[in-house]
Amino acid sequence: MAIKPVYNCFHPILNKPTIEFSNIDQEAFQIAKDLQDTLNYISNGVGLAANQIGYDKSILLVDVRQIEEYANTQPLIMINPEIILESDNKLEMQEGCLSIPDLYEYVLRPERVEVRYWDLNEKEIIKEFDGYIARVIQHEIDHLDGILFFQHLSSFKRTLIKNKLNKIRKGEILPDYSFVLPDGTLVTPDKKTNQ
Repeated sequence: MAIKPVYNCFHPILNKPTIEFSNIDQEAFQIAKDLQDTLNYISNGVGLAANQIGYDKSILLVDVRQIEEYANTQPLIMINPEIILESDNKLEMQEGCLSIPDLYEYVLRPERVEVRYWDLNEKEIIKEFDGYIARVIQHEIDHLDGILFFQHLSSFKRTLIKNKLNKIRKGEILPDYSFVLPDGTLVTPDKKTNQ
């Protein structure tokens, strides 16, 4: 198993767009496995982008099986995903993020999206998603584009959460899984001292 530490949202790798795969090779398979192993280990996550675990490549995982209505849904690996169509109808729902511990805010996003991506069999797929899965996909594609969910908030709301974001940046708020701080320091759950 390759459980990777999750990177803090202020680490440079999460603040720039990822690199697309020119072909689906062994690296893509390894990252997909690392995404799955890491998300399986972290009990409260429903999606993970490659740059959240230190890879600057355009691949993500959506696994919403812990949500009752999606219990029979298979995990979804998307390589070089791109939203090609989004609905005019938007919904506001609360979001959190494994790279932004202990922060939950309401974000307005399109209710339905059409996404083009490739799977691990090098098959191009164009598929429509709606509801909760559409939201998770949009959140993870944002990561691949170097965008964090709090950047969708109004400037007023961002001012309200500024202190909490500063604590996250400094490593004063930590999750219960291994976490890489903005300066590259690795903090493991057994070494947390100041949460």
